[in-house]
Amino acid sequence: MSQPKKVTKQELTQNNGKNGKPAFIAYQGKVYDVTDSSFWMEGDHMGMHDAGKDLTDELEMAPHRDENFKHVKFVGDLV
Repeated sequence: MSQPKKVTKQELTQNNGKNGKPAFIAYQGKVYDVTDSSFWMEGDHMGMHDAGKDLTDELEMAPHRDENFKHVKFVGDLV
């Protein structure tokens, strides 16, 4: 089994879903690709969250957290 990819904060920031780029988000040290999610249009989640960021702190008050990450593609670990 291969090691998870290491994603830098710069790579996370660059993959913000804008201008045809993938939309990555981080949560609790893990990076996920939400590009294909209908809830993330061009890097925006319903006007509340932006892709290209570590959303760990922002999601503390969200009505959903860990359970939703099993439905999106895991990219790797945030370093």
